[in-house]
Amino acid sequence: MSAEQLAYQIGIDMIPRIGSINAKRLIAYCGGVEAVFRQSKKSLIKVPGIGPVIASEIANQSILDRAKAEVDFVVKHSIKTYFYLDSDYPQRLRQCEDGPIVLFCKSKHNLNLDDTKVISIVGTRSITDYGRGVCNELIDHLVKCGHYPVVVSGLAYGVDVCAHKAALRNGTPTVAVLGHGLDTIYPSVHRSTAKDIYEAGALVTDFPSKTPFDRNNFIKRNRIIAGLADATLVIESAETGGSLITADIAQSYSREVFAIPGPVDSKYSKGCNLLIKSNKAALIESADDIEFQLGWESPAAKPEPKQMQIMPELTDEEKQVFGVIKEFGQESIDVICFKTKMPVAKVSSVLLNLEFAGLIKCRPGKVFALAKGY
Repeated sequence: MSAEQLAYQIGIDMIPRIGSINAKRLIAYCGGVEAVFRQSKKSLIKVPGIGPVIASEIANQSILDRAKAEVDFVVKHSIKTYFYLDSDYPQRLRQCEDGPIVLFCKSKHNLNLDDTKVISIVGTRSITDYGRGVCNELIDHLVKCGHYPVVVSGLAYGVDVCAHKAALRNGTPTVAVLGHGLDTIYPSVHRSTAKDIYEAGALVTDFPSKTPFDRNNFIKRNRIIAGLADATLVIESAETGGSLITADIAQSYSREVFAIPGPVDSKYSKGCNLLIKSNKAALIESADDIEFQLGWESPAAKPEPKQMQIMPELTDEEKQVFGVIKEFGQESIDVICFKTKMPVAKVSSVLLNLEFAGLIKCRPGKVFALAKGY
């Protein structure tokens, strides 16, 4: 990829108030990220969700100067970038409508973010001895059973850093999702842990360097914590807080949500108990419960052979749409339209035919996945 192409990819995400969803719609409407910056303000305003303010920001091209400076930073520090339309973009994030346009990743060994076993662990910054013991025991046991899952968290005080350290101690990969650029580490007291994570896992973010610290950025990064994993486990939480936001996001992505129950009189178990009580999370008492809920078989167990279904006759358009979905197992309608160069109305009709044929199934967020056996 050329530096110019990367600048366009980074630049569109730098546009104020655009957001990931509108940026993806804009790219699909214009036919590519570079094409967005070639449009006139008059043309851009016609795009659904793009008003005159955003159109002006794109048309004046000043965003690209900032993006080019970020490209220099990325190259200088050997940072890998994942653009949401590229084949190596993390598949779980691809399923999230509001997944980041560009994900920045710093990893010494190029950690595989598409590992078959990934779990996010979140919770209060004021972790108790009870929470610390549960967190350590769960990760210890999962590794002893031979699973070695990728542990995702946010490098914050409390449960986050406890989960990262437990993963590092057990030799299982861990990913820290940051609420700022890769030019700094917050909190600074976790800098040495961040270095260890870089050595054995990955530091990721969708924020460019020199991003000002803002509370909302840490809330925004929670969608990546939830999106990268098959399940989000809340260790301890008060009745409100970022970990409950992450749990809600995971549920909106149709991912599993787990919670550790705690004493009814404990401030930092109220959130977990509430999740369980309201049926928003499965109750987890041990690593065995995680294995059961996620269907993680022992490494020694042999998987049952899969019986493949006979493929019915498809039209050229149906083959094209089905091929896009099959490439990653599932895909959003916006990306399908972009890759097939078909209008939304046509793709919707083709998707309906494929669904009636039993080849695909519709999931929340206008995401279409392969049916079992295909």
